[in-house]
Amino acid sequence: MALLFIAKDPNTNGTQCPTAWVDDAAQEIVIQGWKAGDALLAQCRESGPVPETEAVVRLPIRMVPAIREACDVADRLGVH
Repeated sequence: MALLFIAKDPNTNGTQCPTAWVDDAAQEIVIQGWKAGDALLAQCRESGPVPETEAVVRLPIRMVPAIREACDVADRLGVH
């Protein structure tokens, strides 16, 4: 199955918006969000470095149901 679409941010126009997927082949939850600005990134780095191979993204709280659904789908698919 590989990449399974879960949901887009319900308060956007449906394009270029936060989105959640489950990738059962890679055993991952995949999130599209807004890039963190310099100030937020600096605050995140207070907890530790953010490697060049990783990114900090922002999601609106209204995406919590989609993230929960992605977690539930991953659990049902046996993604660990």
